Amino acid sequence: MTKQKSIPTVTVSYKGTGNSIKSNELGMREMQERAYEKRGEQYLLIKSPPASGKSRALMFIALDKLNSQGIKQAIIAVPEKSIGSSFANEPLSKYGFYYDWIVQPKWNLCNSPGEDGSKVNSVKSFLDSEDEVLVCTHATFRFAVDRFGFDVFDDRLIAIDEFHHVSADDNNVLGTQLKELISRDKAHIVAMTGSYFRGDANPVLMPEDESKFDTVTYTYYEQLNGYEYLKTLNIGYYFYSEAYSDAILNVLNPNEKTIIHIPNVNSRESTGQKIKEVEHIIDQLGEWLGVDPETGFHLVKTTEGKIIKIADLVDDDVLKRSKVQAALRLPEIKTNRDHVDIIIALGMAKEGFDWIWCEHALTIGYRSSLTEIVQIIGRATRDAPGKIQTRFTNLIAEVDASEEAVADAVNDTLKAISASLLMEQVLTPRFNFTPKNPQSGPLEGVDYGEGGYNPDKENIGFNEETGQYEVEIKGLSMPKSESAQRICKEDLNEVIAAFAQDKEAIGRGLFDEELVPQELTQIRMGKIIREKYPEIDDEDLEAIRQHAIAAINLTQMGKQKLNSDDELKDQSNTSLIDGVRKFTMDVRDLDVDWIDSINPFSEAYSILSKAMTEKSLRAMAEVISGRKPNISLDEARELAKRALKFKNERGRLPDIKSADPWEQRMAQGIAFLARKKSEEQNG
Repeated sequence: MTKQKSIPTVTVSYKGTGNSIKSNELGMREMQERAYEKRGEQYLLIKSPPASGKSRALMFIALDKLNSQGIKQAIIAVPEKSIGSSFANEPLSKYGFYYDWIVQPKWNLCNSPGEDGSKVNSVKSFLDSEDEVLVCTHATFRFAVDRFGFDVFDDRLIAIDEFHHVSADDNNVLGTQLKELISRDKAHIVAMTGSYFRGDANPVLMPEDESKFDTVTYTYYEQLNGYEYLKTLNIGYYFYSEAYSDAILNVLNPNEKTIIHIPNVNSRESTGQKIKEVEHIIDQLGEWLGVDPETGFHLVKTTEGKIIKIADLVDDDVLKRSKVQAALRLPEIKTNRDHVDIIIALGMAKEGFDWIWCEHALTIGYRSSLTEIVQIIGRATRDAPGKIQTRFTNLIAEVDASEEAVADAVNDTLKAISASLLMEQVLTPRFNFTPKNPQSGPLEGVDYGEGGYNPDKENIGFNEETGQYEVEIKGLSMPKSESAQRICKEDLNEVIAAFAQDKEAIGRGLFDEELVPQELTQIRMGKIIREKYPEIDDEDLEAIRQHAIAAINLTQMGKQKLNSDDELKDQSNTSLIDGVRKFTMDVRDLDVDWIDSINPFSEAYSILSKAMTEKSLRAMAEVISGRKPNISLDEARELAKRALKFKNERGRLPDIKSADPWEQRMAQGIAFLARKKSEEQNG
């Protein structure tokens, strides 16, 4: 068995301030306090990572609405029954709050027998009662709205947990119902999500509806930086040939608490025999000693002589799986680190699954949904005593040029790389960009590094308290409309997700040797943003584009500097900002044109070339080069717009013979349009 190369693509270290787990006098943690400050809003969207306390934040807000804001009842809808336990009774007054959270047993419909459709009458009984809180699934809520209409929910709070399940698409029933509730404007809505992406092309809410929501954002950086124990998170993708079950021990450490997500039976990585795959993994780990009669866990003796407990959630035998699931719900799962060692799952142990001791989320095969990836990583990012570091590993089959489905294999790999890039943006501190001008000056509480703030140069600072970068960029456009300002402040990751998931962009960025970076940073990104936000004017679209590209490229250049600078590799949570600072010292000006001239995927290729064999890289390059598009009419028009801006700045049109490849490309766009016009005139 060939040893696989271990190339973590992202390593983020955190300071461990303890802030995110400390409680105030009302028993609220940092995120919950931030959300509670917005308790008076009719429409509230809480975007916060797994384990940050969203469920309890909702309890605080709902109790205030019920007791102080004239709201009659609160209905909490969760995507699946198991998550309903997150809203069980809580003695909040014990920790300083004014009221306790109480759900009468008959109104937690996630615990009652029967299917969602049969529970609709219970919803009506609740609405007619004097009781205050109901917990049900999304499906039960949908059926209730269908049967009873919208007016029965007037003056009530509707809380939607795991809000990324909702979509503005016409085929998404809950999304359509939510739009109608907002249009009626008589219910209060609190939406909560631990994911920053839906994972598909459909927005959760249409812009006109989303603009009505006040957003509370608590970032992954704030959450992990404020833990007590966990200091480091590694994210990496690793490649293997032949069967994954033969290569798994190259990335699986039996001494780490691990959740293994085996591939879907229809995926390229699967053998199609999930039971045998689990048996093979167990065999690779050591000598099977039998099954614990109390828990149903497999007992395996490793080569080191240690006996580990493995929970199999893949087996379809109802009795076996039920016993294992029951053992994973015991109180010991939270209090005893050695209750279980490894969990093997297929489609389970993701959203809402809470195992604080998990140190490694190992996923075989790419995941097309970014939401799913965020949820899987969230299983490993709980804080727990003695848990100093954690990691997410994506084990992927190498591209084989001899495969018939080589194009599919290339697509899978591109998606895995895309996910890694996106998680890097999610896990690092937030960027705040401002234009550099004569009035610019230092901000309070911001560390500008050795030498402090330089009034004669663009500055990059870090605010340790807020966990945010403050970056000055020459020539930066700022958003004017409220929608564009909100996108730049709250939703840059959504923009970056759309860009990094674009197969043409990432494919060319990795493998097109003739690429002019501006074709991606200006033309491709510009097109994606226009399609994503058709209601926003050109000036604001350009501001959004500049902010998104700056966030991507500064992160990539900071990482590149870290990977090549031995002095920076061992530093803690400020290492990335130091990497960005060191990199920008090599350029005369930190301006928009310079940022646009950087290929956003160059550092990803550097990592890929270390993780993958030359043969597989060549196979990928051949597939990508076969897709290389000729210039399109839309692209030519965009190039012509850029050429006009070039003329306004320099007093001449771009020259097709210029030594600057971007100037050449703009000139080619003008020439293309001229030919098209001539062809049309000549019939």
